Amino acid sequence: MSRIPPLDAPYPADVAAQLESMMPAGVPPIGLFRTFARNLPMTVAMSDWGRYQLGPRMSLTMREREIVIVRTCARCRCEYEWAVHLRFFADRVRLTPDQIVSLTDGSPEDPCWTAVRERVLIRVADALHDSADVDDDLWLAARDVLDEPRLLDLFLLCGWYHAISFAARAARAARVEPEPGGPRFADLAAA
Repeated sequence: MSRIPPLDAPYPADVAAQLESMMPAGVPPIGLFRTFARNLPMTVAMSDWGRYQLGPRMSLTMREREIVIVRTCARCRCEYEWAVHLRFFADRVRLTPDQIVSLTDGSPEDPCWTAVRERVLIRVADALHDSADVDDDLWLAARDVLDEPRLLDLFLLCGWYHAISFAARAARAARVEPEPGGPRFADLAAA
């Protein structure tokens, strides 16, 4: 059960406009956004940053972005946001079933990761999750495959999805209910 229940339609005009701006045309707003909308000034403020993180101006590719987001959410055990990103983006960025399992509970050394750059992205996401730092060896590996704008985007993307995970995760805060039809961690174990 949600500790902070999402708003239900009909929404006040300003809330409806904000929620509409946060979703693709014709897609109803997800529960997390409807929960955030209980604090509309916060939701408005974070929307521009969220649009950058998920938009074409970000220096990481969509696939790279989703690898980092899914890994970060899985490491935070935020099933809600992990599932949202798998549901909306996994097919678009061609994440294989083995890669989804690896991002959820595996290692950047799993055989499904053949691109050095993708393994580095996962290693950096893990390091930031584990210690909020990147050691010198990993820094050199990351600098070999990512320029400074990409590194900065990577660091802030990990941090952003830690924050999102903290807000959404059941044990930590709002206890946002899973989206209908979204995958669950247990689905991977059953597969």
